[in-house]
Amino acid sequence: MSDLAIIGGTGLTTLNGLNIARREMRRTPYGEPSAPFIHGDFCGTEVVFLARHGSGHTIPPHRVNYQANLWALQDMGVRRVIAVAAVGGIRADMVPGRIAFPDQIIDYTYGRAQTFFEDDLSNVTHIDFTEPYCGELRGHLIQVARDLDLQAVEDGTYGATQGPRLETAAEINRLERDGCDLVGMTGMPEAALARELGLCYCACSVVANWAAGRGTGPISLESIDANLKNGMARVRTLLERALPAM
Repeated sequence: MSDLAIIGGTGLTTLNGLNIARREMRRTPYGEPSAPFIHGDFCGTEVVFLARHGSGHTIPPHRVNYQANLWALQDMGVRRVIAVAAVGGIRADMVPGRIAFPDQIIDYTYGRAQTFFEDDLSNVTHIDFTEPYCGELRGHLIQVARDLDLQAVEDGTYGATQGPRLETAAEINRLERDGCDLVGMTGMPEAALARELGLCYCACSVVANWAAGRGTGPISLESIDANLKNGMARVRTLLERALPAM
């Protein structure tokens, strides 16, 4: 049983090069996970892969069952999670196609199940979320990215918005004033739920487009697809080197 999972977002609904051993459906106290869990071997490393938006990429960000996904991973013995997701770039170095490893997050989502600590508690439970991502896992991925000269961005604050629509230019201006460097729709509550379960969780973001008002002209799906193709190729290169060393 692997203790390492990869959650794939937009642009990574399958993991090329994964030798599949089995597919597993899981029932959880929180409902059905997004998709079957794919167990297999990737470059000599046992991993579990989950498509966050479903096998056919049909689940929008605000409808992802983050509780079921994370609970099932923890229940099957996973202890480390690399979460891959597409984002929009706000800061000047968040160039489309580039990989980024955020180190902070601001949550703008609403109406999502945010915690496991709600019902049947013996006492009120709090978690320390000062540093929302696992430093050890982040550090390993950053070092491998340096070794491969992937020109990854090694810090940044992720602004988690509700979706599924993209943001207005005024909203991006507000996020920038708040200190956000990139924007996405799936970073929360995924990161907080992972922390509640004691999982070592790291975000690997792929910049798919300039955020609203930061590029020239409207945001096109064609350019997003092209940038994701290039960015996800870098992610696969990163994983091919990083996973065996873990």
